[in-house]
Amino acid sequence: MLRKLLKHEFRATGRIMLPMIVILLATSVAANLSLRYLLNSRAWFFNMVGGLLMVAFVVAIIGVFVVAFVLMVQRFYKNLLQDEGYVMLTLPVSIHQHIWSKLIVSSVWFIVTTLAVILASCITVFDIGVVKEIFRGLGALLEELRKLQAYYAINGTAIAIELIVLTFLGLVAMCLQFYAALAAGHSLPSHKMAWSVVWYFGLQFVFQIIGVGGIQILDQVGFFDWSIFYPEIHLSHMAGIHIGLLMLTLATVVYGAVFYGITTFFLKKRLNLE
Repeated sequence: MLRKLLKHEFRATGRIMLPMIVILLATSVAANLSLRYLLNSRAWFFNMVGGLLMVAFVVAIIGVFVVAFVLMVQRFYKNLLQDEGYVMLTLPVSIHQHIWSKLIVSSVWFIVTTLAVILASCITVFDIGVVKEIFRGLGALLEELRKLQAYYAINGTAIAIELIVLTFLGLVAMCLQFYAALAAGHSLPSHKMAWSVVWYFGLQFVFQIIGVGGIQILDQVGFFDWSIFYPEIHLSHMAGIHIGLLMLTLATVVYGAVFYGITTFFLKKRLNLE
């Protein structure tokens, strides 16, 4: 059933996100023409049009991120917490599958949006001369990489993978923050959205206190200075990076798991659709 939920979610969100991405790429082409021709024109009219096209490109970048964020919240809100919830929650699907379908689709669209913005930026600055310089730079970079030892190549690949995993988990945790606040706020009989806002900032405040307090306690006991407990261990810079990324990943998992538990609890036990 999770596959069917994902198919339904991608269809529902794709109707909005795909046109937004097409608009973004179209404005990037217009911005490229503006940079190469219109802004360099001596005629004030063409300068004005070029400036407007550049503004449209910036607005499109902001708009596609805003739409992706709003859509992430709206799909959870309308699909599970409003009238659609009466139908969705009677399906032979667990609460966990409902949540994961929203999380996966939202995270995928955030990643696609980021890649689309990068592509649009490349289109905007595209120029044959620049492309030639880029390829020359890539050739020089590949030549330097060949000279590097396998140690650095393997560690560089591992760090890239760790960063990708951390980014994905961070996106999931961000979604769960909003899902938890909405689910908690809609457990109350009235002023549900207002209570959702209160829950959101309340949870953020609590986690900030716990996070800052926890870091201070760990620092006081020397947790971050391993040489106190294990003086014979000397970590290299690369090992320190891997350990740091691993700790951030674990912290993100715990952070998201708490919000996931809050979301599932309120959807299962306290949801009030009236």
